[in-house]
Amino acid sequence: MNDQVTATLREDPVMAGLIDRFGPLAVEPAENPFRRLCVSILNQQLSTASAAAIRKRAFRVIGDEVTPERVLAADPNRLTEAGVSRTKVDYLRSAATTFEERGDALAPDALADHNDDAVVAELTQIRGVGEWTARMYLLFALGREDVLPLGDLAVRKGIESLYADGGELSRAEMRGVAEAWRPYRSYGTRYIWAEHES
Repeated sequence: MNDQVTATLREDPVMAGLIDRFGPLAVEPAENPFRRLCVSILNQQLSTASAAAIRKRAFRVIGDEVTPERVLAADPNRLTEAGVSRTKVDYLRSAATTFEERGDALAPDALADHNDDAVVAELTQIRGVGEWTARMYLLFALGREDVLPLGDLAVRKGIESLYADGGELSRAEMRGVAEAWRPYRSYGTRYIWAEHES
C-alpha cells in the first residue's frame, strides 16, 4: 500500500481509524488467477468460516496446485464429500474447461486493456460466474485498485455499521460514502472486510 493510497484513504476519518487499527493492506494480482477464481466460486453464498473449511478440504482433493487440469481430473464425488455442492462442482468444472480453452485470454496481461465492466462481461459468460464472483476476480486475481463490490453482503453490512451506526443505506448512498476512497476503493473495501470480520 503506497503513500498515495494511504493519503487518499486517510482523508476519510473512518478509514483513517481502520488504517491505524489494521495497518497496510495489499491489493495485488494473484500468482494463480484460476485458483483465485475457484476460491470465489467456493465462497459464493457462504460465511467466511464455512467457505474456508470447505475450500481447505476441496483443495486437498484437487491437489496443492489448483489448475484447470487438476480440477477436471478431480473425482466429483470426492469434492461433494468434501462439502462442495454438486452445483458448485459443476461451476468449478465449467471454469476449468473455459480456462483450458481460453485461459490466455483471461490472464491478467490479456485483460490489462479491458475496463472493469468489460472484464465482468467476459467472465460472466462462464457458467457459475455472476457479477459478485467477477468483481472478486477483478480485486483478488487482477489486483484492480478501484473495485467496490456492493453485491457483497459483508461490504454492505460493514459500510452500514461504520457509516450509519448499523442503519440501512441504499446502494447509491454506499457509493456516495466510497467516493472519498476513489481511485482506491479496493483498499477501502479490504478495510471494510477487515473490520467486519474482526
